[in-house]
Amino acid sequence: MKRHPHLWMGLLLWSVFNQAHAAWTVNMTPGATEVSHAVFNLHMTIFWICVVIGILVFGAMFWSMIVHRRSTGQEPAKFHESTTVEILWTVVPLLILVAMAVPATKTLINIYDSSESDVDIQITGYQWKWHYKYLGQDVEFFSNLATPADQIHNKAPKDEHYLLEVDEPLVLPIGAKVRFLVTSADVIHSWWVPAFAVKRDAIPGFINEAWTRVEKPGVYRGQCAELCGKDHGFMPIVVDVKTRPDYDAWLAERKAQAAQLKELTSKDWTREELIARGDKVYHTACVACHQAEGQGLPPMFPALKGSPIATGPIEDHLHRVFFGKPGTAMAAFGKQLSEVDMAAVVTYERNAWGNNKGDMVTPKDVLALKQAQGK
Repeated sequence: MKRHPHLWMGLLLWSVFNQAHAAWTVNMTPGATEVSHAVFNLHMTIFWICVVIGILVFGAMFWSMIVHRRSTGQEPAKFHESTTVEILWTVVPLLILVAMAVPATKTLINIYDSSESDVDIQITGYQWKWHYKYLGQDVEFFSNLATPADQIHNKAPKDEHYLLEVDEPLVLPIGAKVRFLVTSADVIHSWWVPAFAVKRDAIPGFINEAWTRVEKPGVYRGQCAELCGKDHGFMPIVVDVKTRPDYDAWLAERKAQAAQLKELTSKDWTREELIARGDKVYHTACVACHQAEGQGLPPMFPALKGSPIATGPIEDHLHRVFFGKPGTAMAAFGKQLSEVDMAAVVTYERNAWGNNKGDMVTPKDVLALKQAQGK
């Protein structure tokens, strides 16, 4: 080792590079859907066409440089123009482009053909979460980041799915054609799952379509791919693909939960019950902007601790959470939260962090507000 230090250093670097290369690749993933396979095959077809073109062009160039170099006494050919050459450099690229355009067109037609779907899901982007609505099934829910705050603030070790875990994943049945209707409630987002080869911009006022048919069950992950604000990196996408029986069971359970939630609206809640539920709602829907202790991030996100809203008239507080505040980052949660969760979070904010107002909003109050607004 002392006599050949460079040799041993080279072997060490080669070993490290080999281990790193095993977990790293520059190529696209084949994915897990019909569309992703078609995109991957198109990518590889174009890649090999480019490889062949590169070999021919650079081969001819280097051959000319070596064989016809000045030191061998070569004399340059004397001609002004060649009809044959002009025809060749026009026809050959045209044939190459046609050969590339045919499979590309077939793939694009397939990508945009979202007709005859088995399941239709409306995807709405919010700052900073996703809302999924199963059309015709009376099932809808929000999907929020589930990574613990201690990991985000470097107080705990980061796990394998850091910033890629949610509380409610999107659930799809295996083998079914699923159509996505993608839009946004505030700013431009982008719903992107690489394994599905699906990436659609979520634009307020517009609906973009995409579709997928997943071939094997499992969990697939993605992220918002459009810079959409301070927590852009905190709105992951998780899709849980289940077998048909498991999907049907999950769908039946979600319908039962939706019916149960409607029944909870008419329940007589105590303030303590609402505060306990509101704590969970706040740390899911509000903590990103107003922080865990209600201190906010002034001036963009004002504090709730001791604020005029959280300690003022209860009607004003409910209206602010329900309708938001136009022209600011305060979103309207009237369509985002159920009657129970809306009442719970307002009650929590009025009694947490020393606000101690001692009052409460009931789900019936929120329902009355919704009915008055025709919502």
